[in-house]
Amino acid sequence: MAAHLSYGRVNLNILREVARKDLREFLDKCAGSKAIVWDEYLTGPFGLIAQYSLLKEHEVEKMFTLKSGRVPPADVKNIIFFVRPRLELMDIIAENVFSEDKLQSSRDFHILFVPRRSVLCEQRLKEQGVLASFINIDEYILDLIPYDGDLLSMEYESAFRECYLENDQTSLYHTAKGLINLQALYGTIPQIYGKGECARHVANMMLRMKREFAGSQNQILPVFDTLLLLDRNVDLLTPLATQLTYEGLIDEIYGITNGYVKLPPEKFAQKKQGEASKDLPTEPKKLQLNSAEELYAEIRDKNFNAVGAALSKKAKIISAAFEGRHNAKTVGEIKQFVSQLPHMQAARSSLANHTSIAELIKDITSMCHLASEAFFDNLTVEQEFMTGVETDKVNPYIEDCIAQKDPLIKILRLVCMQSVCNNGLKQKVFDYYKREILQTYGYEHILTLNNLEKASLLKPQTSSRNNYPTIRKTLKLWLEDANEQNPNDISYVYSGYAPLSVRLTQVLARPGWRSIEEVLKMLPGPHFEERQQLPAGLHKKRQQGENRTTLVFFLGGVTYAEIAALRFLSQMEDSGMEYIIATTKLLNGTTWIKSLMDRPESQIS
Repeated sequence: MAAHLSYGRVNLNILREVARKDLREFLDKCAGSKAIVWDEYLTGPFGLIAQYSLLKEHEVEKMFTLKSGRVPPADVKNIIFFVRPRLELMDIIAENVFSEDKLQSSRDFHILFVPRRSVLCEQRLKEQGVLASFINIDEYILDLIPYDGDLLSMEYESAFRECYLENDQTSLYHTAKGLINLQALYGTIPQIYGKGECARHVANMMLRMKREFAGSQNQILPVFDTLLLLDRNVDLLTPLATQLTYEGLIDEIYGITNGYVKLPPEKFAQKKQGEASKDLPTEPKKLQLNSAEELYAEIRDKNFNAVGAALSKKAKIISAAFEGRHNAKTVGEIKQFVSQLPHMQAARSSLANHTSIAELIKDITSMCHLASEAFFDNLTVEQEFMTGVETDKVNPYIEDCIAQKDPLIKILRLVCMQSVCNNGLKQKVFDYYKREILQTYGYEHILTLNNLEKASLLKPQTSSRNNYPTIRKTLKLWLEDANEQNPNDISYVYSGYAPLSVRLTQVLARPGWRSIEEVLKMLPGPHFEERQQLPAGLHKKRQQGENRTTLVFFLGGVTYAEIAALRFLSQMEDSGMEYIIATTKLLNGTTWIKSLMDRPESQIS
């Protein structure tokens, strides 16, 4: 049981249990011993659903990564391929199957497509002459994966790229399907709001699917009151900015993947006195990050500047608890102290880990280190752009960074940010940046620049009217004196900037979008409202003072800082609203820009 998934307003563990049940049923269909061949990308998301122990209980003896050539030898009856429906993967599977046949193997082959089977992929296997070799071809519907007690992700890394560059709506179809499955478990969501083209498509598909299943309405009291669908391109600015919450900075600097982070080992080595330091570990330290860990749940959404004080307060509480052993005199008291020991030791080790992580981050972000100068200069420029300072000419800091050949992604994030805050760049500024980038980093990046232009992240100005200042003022996107220690507004997550996406969510709850019609028209895509009929007799009687629950779905990705801002709104005394967050993918500016690059492998440095 994943306890941290069921603590919140909505028990997301139900979703995980359904996924586990489907997995067990499929494995039992393949009688006998098994080896799983994994599409490598799926191992992380599957780890959030089931540990190896569950697979082992169902006779999975070996696991391999899908690679060209032969499947490694394994003395098992069944080989099961767990793959996404991608044509290039079908070619590798065909190669694997052929190399087996030569050995006159008596093994059975199975394919499990995640999240859905695909006619095109089956066609490709047929062309390769291996379709008939499979005993079972099935699909494993894994749309929304519970990440935490208030967070669901599809872990669909190419959703934004597919929607905005390739005009491919596959991810939107999976989203609509996922929302239908979610409502089968948690009841029909009576109100739907949306902003953006993709949001409109998802709502249309979902309502159409719902009409097709009209006869099979489930009699479940709705858990969610409202669904808000938001396109990522309605707010292109937020993911480009550096996140300043604890969890956001861990993600910016080290990258969080499927709830895990890998950190440099030296800060975590337990050095005994007098020991030589040559035996320090070289393997990165891998830590799981979610609300199951009490301390992490408490500090992850704080602005990083408030984390130090929270950690030292925790340290005092823990050392006072350990001191308590001196006061335990009677057998009963000693027994009670001993029973609390495991919890206290876990708390102490958690504190040690987070103190080490905070030190690692501080080395990069605090004023007194050389490495941090770059961090601060970068942040200053970001904040100038957000407040509209000199956004329409070439920025000297960006020029310097290009001259010093700083990482390309850093340059692209800043240039895109300047473009977004200025409603496009003046033609000569645009041409200048483009020329400098191509001359310094290589002409092959012209494709990447074209992609960014197509996605509206980096573009020449077509009209002299810049709506951003109006949007900024109307929605109060910048607060001069954001309180980082005891925040009273969501702008604390970026030390002054309130994420536009979350501001829209906040206004929708109160006083409603009618109050900002003008601004909504300035943002891309339509905005709309739909109602879904509840089955007769299921209308919810709201208790006095009971909060409403909104599912906010980010199409194209969400950042940890936006999640922190929504959690902050949920916790506000007078908000009357709790938020559950869903997304196609958790991202940050770096992973987002990377997903839009052509040949990204060659220039990640």
